[in-house]
Amino acid sequence: MLFAHDTEHSLIAAAALVNTDGRTGDDLPDTAALNNFFIAHAYSGRHEHTDDELRAVRELRPRLRRIWHSDTDEIVSIVNGLLRENSALPQLITHDDEPYHLHAVPRDAPLATRMAVESAMAMVDLVRSGELGRLRSCDHPECGNVLVDLSRNRSRRFCDAGCGNRAAVTAYRARRTAARPLTGPPRPARPPSHGTP
Repeated sequence: MLFAHDTEHSLIAAAALVNTDGRTGDDLPDTAALNNFFIAHAYSGRHEHTDDELRAVRELRPRLRRIWHSDTDEIVSIVNGLLRENSALPQLITHDDEPYHLHAVPRDAPLATRMAVESAMAMVDLVRSGELGRLRSCDHPECGNVLVDLSRNRSRRFCDAGCGNRAAVTAYRARRTAARPLTGPPRPARPPSHGTP
């Protein structure tokens, strides 16, 4: 583990939230989808299951996406803005059999507030440790997803949407095509050589 568990968890959840607003549509179309996201990323605390909550979470996505495409100073500005606007006050807490970790807003704060602050707190760790290079865009040319490279050797190139497999299949097909002999019209048969008497 490169960072504290709660930092890694928040980074992964932030990238996943950004990626719900994809090129092919919205992966948070309704409150049921938001509930599935809430469960999949092990959020705890207040969850209202309302259209207002869904709208607030959706409105957070473009702001978080900007973090992946900004320089350090702009990232710091976004992060500080999120923390300030949500009156973040970091405190160590434990709940649900989890070890001590940081929460900066109460567990009964609105879900979008908690998502914003948890994402911002995780980005603080990346900025402080000089690891903003771990925030990347997927290398697949047809994908607009973002990712967090938590590999030790910083080698992750593709998001979790199957782009790595698609790239591997494309490369395999290109290699097979390149290895095939060129086919053209058949050569005319050469008459047999009989030599001279």
